[in-house]
Amino acid sequence: MLRKDFCFLLLAFCFLFSACRRLPDVQGKGAVLLQGVWVQDTVPLAEQLLSYTSHKFKITCDSFYVDLTTYSKVNYYSDSCFQNGVWKEYAKGIYVMRSDSIFLEGTYTYANYKQKLSGCYHIGRYIKSFKLKKASASELLLESTDNQRELTLKLAEKIICVPKEL
Repeated sequence: MLRKDFCFLLLAFCFLFSACRRLPDVQGKGAVLLQGVWVQDTVPLAEQLLSYTSHKFKITCDSFYVDLTTYSKVNYYSDSCFQNGVWKEYAKGIYVMRSDSIFLEGTYTYANYKQKLSGCYHIGRYIKSFKLKKASASELLLESTDNQRELTLKLAEKIICVPKEL
């Protein structure tokens, strides 16, 4: 009986470890089309909006870094955070592109891209998704899936992905 139990455990152990394979500890390559620094230079109808955010993305391999500059005519925060209606936020994380959709998941950070645990504006997770409506070598047209606002991004600098060890 003991031999039968040992054989069963040995078989289960072999099956478990042969069915799983360890992924390499290397950053993914991401989408070649998106590699670079992309800047949103204008926001459509900005003068008519109570608040809007301008984006600057740095996409390298499967990682993203985003600088968000918000302009607001309405004070949603305490006076010490409002900064006369203009403030910056930052986030970093990883992204996945599937078909015509881009999914970004990361965390809000300080300007040095170290995790932000407290302070003004957003803290915690940064989760956004965009529909890629148009793409060329020098311009991307994205549509935010949460508010349907369009972002026209111009390529400021091309980046070639060189995956790094994690």
